Amino acid sequence: MHGTARNSLEKAYHLNMVERNPTIGAVIKGKKKEKSIKFIDSYDIPLFLKTARQYGYTYWIFYYFMIETGVRKGEAAAIQWTDINFKESTVTINKTLDFQANSDGELFGDPKTYKSKRTITIRKNLMDKLKFHLKWQNENKTQLDDQYKHDLNLVFCREDGSHLPKSSLFNSFRRILKQAGLPTLPIHSLRHTHVVLLLEAGWDMKSIQERVGHGSYQITADVYSHISKRLDEKEMNKFENHMNDILGD
Repeated sequence: MHGTARNSLEKAYHLNMVERNPTIGAVIKGKKKEKSIKFIDSYDIPLFLKTARQYGYTYWIFYYFMIETGVRKGEAAAIQWTDINFKESTVTINKTLDFQANSDGELFGDPKTYKSKRTITIRKNLMDKLKFHLKWQNENKTQLDDQYKHDLNLVFCREDGSHLPKSSLFNSFRRILKQAGLPTLPIHSLRHTHVVLLLEAGWDMKSIQERVGHGSYQITADVYSHISKRLDEKEMNKFENHMNDILGD
């Protein structure tokens, strides 16, 4: 309830409807449960992607994109080609896909929070894959012609251009993990996987917050604090070994 109120008032603040967000600094009573973050370890990612590629190209490119960007599944499913800037190597997240929509006109909705709208930079490797994906998709458009859903202009879709069903994503993800011999995980774990990769690469929490579109820095810090502590321990071990070499302790 606090999170919903905070996000609502934060948006009202940015719209100049209120002078400040009164929920900031509020004390929430009760014991807070520590969240268990599930993700794919970095050394298992190649196996996961290899298995996904064998399972099906469409799912492989979708999951590859999620790992590389940390977007939510609804955000990824709603990306259109107009959101990809090939010149600047960026992707703009400005909507989410409603998997329960009754018609194509109701497919796109607002992102989860005000700060979920963002433009992020992507790696050259991913950009090259998107260029190949566009050529592959254009072949489908040519073959299907007016049977293809050109108006949706989705990046990640079925061969006829229609959106990827939620059930298909869940089932494919579960089967790929099973075939790869990896533990059962939710699709959202790919978002966590991306953040862990950023932490391992040395990114700070503020930069991570902006990239993944969390409503506040505190949310990012709370969710991933135990992971950053694990990385801090590894770095401390490196420092201790380095100092032992210098001082001969």
